[in-house]
Amino acid sequence: MKPEYIVVGGGVVGCAVAYGMLKAGHKVTVLDGGDKAHRASRGNFGLVWLSSKGLDAPHYASWTRRSIKLWQSLADELEEMTDENLNLVQQGGYDFHFCKQEMAAKVEQYKSLREQLGTNHPYEVWDRERLLAEEPEIGDEVVGAIYGPEDGHVNPLKLLRAYTKAIQNLGGNLVTGVNVVDVRKESSHQFEVLLEDGTCYRADKVILSAGLGAAKLGPKLGFVAPITAQKGQVLITEKLTPRLKRPSGIIRQVDEGGIQIGDSKENAGFDDSDTLEVTAAIAERAIAVYPFLAQTKLVRSWGAIRIVSPDGLPIYQQSKTHQGAYLVSCHSGITLAAVHSYLLPAWLEEAEDSPNLELFSEDRF
Repeated sequence: MKPEYIVVGGGVVGCAVAYGMLKAGHKVTVLDGGDKAHRASRGNFGLVWLSSKGLDAPHYASWTRRSIKLWQSLADELEEMTDENLNLVQQGGYDFHFCKQEMAAKVEQYKSLREQLGTNHPYEVWDRERLLAEEPEIGDEVVGAIYGPEDGHVNPLKLLRAYTKAIQNLGGNLVTGVNVVDVRKESSHQFEVLLEDGTCYRADKVILSAGLGAAKLGPKLGFVAPITAQKGQVLITEKLTPRLKRPSGIIRQVDEGGIQIGDSKENAGFDDSDTLEVTAAIAERAIAVYPFLAQTKLVRSWGAIRIVSPDGLPIYQQSKTHQGAYLVSCHSGITLAAVHSYLLPAWLEEAEDSPNLELFSEDRF
């Protein structure tokens, strides 16, 4: 019989893994926190993004690209199973630049990455004239962009809803609004997961994918779990007719019509409030890229907490002290959802076709 799993964490990362394990024939219980938890899955930017990923870490660039290539299949599958339209669009994206020297330096990083990978890693250098042909409303300060032909975006909230529906459709046990306070391994070799209200769940194996919560629970199972919080702030405009042809790492027009602006980074602990100073800086940069935004109304803003490791890369680790316990953590849960659903199950079960994730282990720290 196949082992039963408990997945601690019901965000996109945990749900993606749970979905894959259910499809592989395992029984799975997902324990999801309450709305007081810091939920990266409900405050992120929604990019399915390859550009700039792993420029100094070829294994991460390769892993990300594998996910990018699987994403359309994942979207089709989830949409068919749940009747949710994820609004996935993979028609390329931009990395805008305001300085020719900085842009040239970034291009050299891409060239080096191609050499290290031995593949034609996708990117194109667009000067201002080429960019204007695609985006005529670009501001005067923009000197060009590095175009990523495989980049795209998705509605992240609809993705999360589709995952939760699919998990339930496949017979998974999704328990929401609970707080896991302890995880331990019993003498019977099963894991015991204890909730704040005293409820206890047991399973053969356990996966920690609880974002910042894994930093507390991880050491109980022998993990280092060096996971910290990084705040990002996001602005949303009023709904507009289509104005942007493609997304970028800092601006995208969502399927409902609003323009989403962001990509700030702050070390503010668990404070996820938005601040006027950062909001103003984000808005100023956005207007420099698309001047028409100066006359556009903002309707909403928020701060959200990213989950980051010391080097910014994912962590995939099997416990060395508690066999059957795993840590899965990353800040690119949307982009990596496809490999988490399609490839991680083989890694978790140590199958012959398992992806080699050794370079993502905690040993690198």
